[in-house]
Amino acid sequence: MAVRGNVASTAERLEAEVAGLDALELFADGEPGRLARALSALWPKLAAVSLFFFVWQALVWAGWKPEYVLPSPPTVLKNFFTEAKTSAFYDSIARTLQRAALGYGLAVLIGSVIGAVVSRVSVLRRAVGSMITGLQTMPSIAWFPLAILLFTLNEKAIMFVVILGAAPSIANGLISGIDHVPPLLLRSGKMLGAGRLGLYRHVILPASLPTYVHGLKQGWAFAWRSLLAGELLVIVAGHPSIGTKLQFAREFNDAPSLYSWMIVIFILGVIADSLFGQADAAIRRRWGLLDTAG
Repeated sequence: MAVRGNVASTAERLEAEVAGLDALELFADGEPGRLARALSALWPKLAAVSLFFFVWQALVWAGWKPEYVLPSPPTVLKNFFTEAKTSAFYDSIARTLQRAALGYGLAVLIGSVIGAVVSRVSVLRRAVGSMITGLQTMPSIAWFPLAILLFTLNEKAIMFVVILGAAPSIANGLISGIDHVPPLLLRSGKMLGAGRLGLYRHVILPASLPTYVHGLKQGWAFAWRSLLAGELLVIVAGHPSIGTKLQFAREFNDAPSLYSWMIVIFILGVIADSLFGQADAAIRRRWGLLDTAG
């Protein structure tokens, strides 16, 4: 009996050691895999940016436009990093992002409420459903004469256009998501005792989330474009912003500064797109629509 006990304990120790070695091997193998995936996702973006700067420099070498109209990439990047050392650079970005967050937040609230109500009330759907799409297709710049007439040249005019630009897309995204909820899920939720609010919370909203997120992303794109258009047209004294910097660079023929601020807009757009991309990937992973193997 003692011999059997020693053999059993020895076997258990060997199995534990082998399991530990296997776990360590899997951990070691996993690190290069994650690094390789990160590099595989990064290098196409770096290649695209490099190609862009190469084509830009080639146009400068070809003399397509004078230097004061189309400066070289090194000149623009030097100006960019010089401006990045000043507090006014970050104050302008912060002002624009503050306006974007406020306007987009209000658009999400308004668009979500409208989309939820319209999608479930057939009378409202027939009455204003097509109007929402019509508002979505209107160029944001067309709203500014009305906004300036109603609110004069101030922050409210900008917010008015940002909300009108983003809310219809968000509402349509939610309406489309709710329309594509399988009726079987609705019947199942009702059979399990879910009331109207419970059905929305536990069945309808989770099922419509992928399309709703797409509407949120599209709404952000409309809000961002509307905001920058507004900052170019409505300059509020004492409130520097990205649009103000662009307008002043154009008026004073400061091409390096103009291109520098366009780079800032591009960088912020890429960051926003990556955030929405992560949210979309998380939803698809939760739904089992994203292959996580390998």
